[in-house]
Amino acid sequence: MKISRMAVLGTLVILTTGCAALSEDRGFGPVEQITAETLDKEVRWVRSDAERDEVDARIAELLAAPLSADSAVQIALLNNRSLQAGFEALGITEAERVQAGRLSNPGFTFGKTRRGSEREIERGFHFNLAQLFFLPTINKMESRRLARVQQDVALQVLDLASQTRKAWIEAVSTQESALYMRKVLDVADVSADLARRMLTIGNFSKLQQAREQSAYADAAVNLARAENAALAARERLTRLLALYGDSASYRLPDRLPLLPEEPGQYPDAVKAALAQRLDVQAARINVEQQAQNLGMVRTNRFINVLEVGTVYNSSNEEPRQTGWEIGFELPLFDWGGTKVARADGIYRQAMNEAAQTAIEARSEVRQAYAGYRSAYDIARHYQDEIVPLHQRISEENQYRYNGMIIGVFELLADVRSQIGTVLGYIQARQDYWLAQADLDMAMIGKPGLVAMSTATAGGDSNNAGDH
Repeated sequence: MKISRMAVLGTLVILTTGCAALSEDRGFGPVEQITAETLDKEVRWVRSDAERDEVDARIAELLAAPLSADSAVQIALLNNRSLQAGFEALGITEAERVQAGRLSNPGFTFGKTRRGSEREIERGFHFNLAQLFFLPTINKMESRRLARVQQDVALQVLDLASQTRKAWIEAVSTQESALYMRKVLDVADVSADLARRMLTIGNFSKLQQAREQSAYADAAVNLARAENAALAARERLTRLLALYGDSASYRLPDRLPLLPEEPGQYPDAVKAALAQRLDVQAARINVEQQAQNLGMVRTNRFINVLEVGTVYNSSNEEPRQTGWEIGFELPLFDWGGTKVARADGIYRQAMNEAAQTAIEARSEVRQAYAGYRSAYDIARHYQDEIVPLHQRISEENQYRYNGMIIGVFELLADVRSQIGTVLGYIQARQDYWLAQADLDMAMIGKPGLVAMSTATAGGDSNNAGDH
């Protein structure tokens, strides 16, 4: 049995493109894996009403108790709608990868002519042969592009987790400050009321009464500011959690966790960050992709169109005509120099971006670690030295008051003097936990570096067969 050349070529086309199909997870698997390994948290791409119901039930379970930092991060990873929108980039890129791995649909021509009594019918079948030649290279490029998008989406997940943890820290800290300022106002109210009574019976001067009233007015303003800061911090956390309605009435702990006994150790932090930061890895993948794209453009710089097809003509008066034809453009006006220059520029741009990413990664890790150690030392100094010292002063003043050495106003004045110490300690603990979150994120990377060149790279690979 004689097999035609076109049958062999058609079989080759089927074998080359047969594996181009959408994956079951639409490219979401690596994002899940990175999230589980880095955060030990669950992340889900909600694509059905049933999955949304499961997520809502899980969120309700987490909100049943006072919201911890880990629970807040978990809710954000499950419920944040901006993150869910970001997951759609995976599906889009996966679809583009599969589309780029398939040949363009073949063309079919049909014509009918008449000359006197002669009727002639022309048929033609053709497809893009140049695209078939470069299909393996295109598949590799698109796979690399998908890997870069996966890392960028993973970075968005990790960045959301970091933002949520920091928002939780600020919400709890500002709530604690507001509660303390409420106690300060109560003390100032008692002192101001007592001063008014003392003035009435003539045991207090107007100056002394005015000072106590001024302290009360200042405490009222400070409370208003503290409550507004607490509200703003809570609403920021609520937005990250994507909660509304009754679910937005979640409870927070009364105070931040205490400091650890010892600061965390990060030996060779810079070296470890360069090895594991996702933005550094994404920049490297981008360089590899653009290098391969540059090589492909240099190879097919003269091939804009290369099509092959069969010809089958029949006539009612002449024997049947069969054969083949090939079509291509002559490089008379465009020798492909601009395409090569563009690809070379994109490659060198990617190299410079990768080098700058590594430089910034080193600096960010060093700065984050220095801030972390400084914040720990300051908070520890407050916890071990400043706060106990002021507590001893308060105890001594209480003894002096009990012995009638000082009066009630001196005792209340000592209570007001504790304001700066307590607020400073609350702020120091907040700074430490924020610095911890910043250091953790610095070891992982920062988002937004991959999306810059995704569209350009995708356009090059998708049109590679037409160069």
